[in-house]
Amino acid sequence: MNWTVYLSGEIHTDWREQIIKGARSRSLPVEFTSAVTDHEASDAAGDVLGAESDGFWRDHKSSRVNAIRTRTLIGKCDIAVVRFGDKYKQWNAAFDAGYCAALGKPYITLHDDGIIHPLKEVDAAAMAWARTPQQVVELLMYVISAE
Repeated sequence: MNWTVYLSGEIHTDWREQIIKGARSRSLPVEFTSAVTDHEASDAAGDVLGAESDGFWRDHKSSRVNAIRTRTLIGKCDIAVVRFGDKYKQWNAAFDAGYCAALGKPYITLHDDGIIHPLKEVDAAAMAWARTPQQVVELLMYVISAE
């Protein structure tokens, strides 16, 4: 079976690349998908529908356009990894985790010890909490290959 893993959350570090590289080095049958990780492109996703003079409406349009991709890819994934960094608040990642929970999609949270408390509900619905991308790779190895 080929697995589809959706990578959600923080875009300022290379955690996605670490997981992808780790999975490939173990020859895991995984396809990785993700939201648009280019911040400027994501913010401008709705601009094709017309300019907005108010930032709220620009963000509103872009978030709805981005949701087409996000909802589709989460709906098709077998498992999601939701990364929370400590520098920025990833409200979109929390939303993705809630969406996974609502759909019954298993997800793994990935974050440091320092934000355990604010993520207690998100972690409670997760199938696992990892502290490092390497731990995520090990979890995928076990889940996919039973090793």
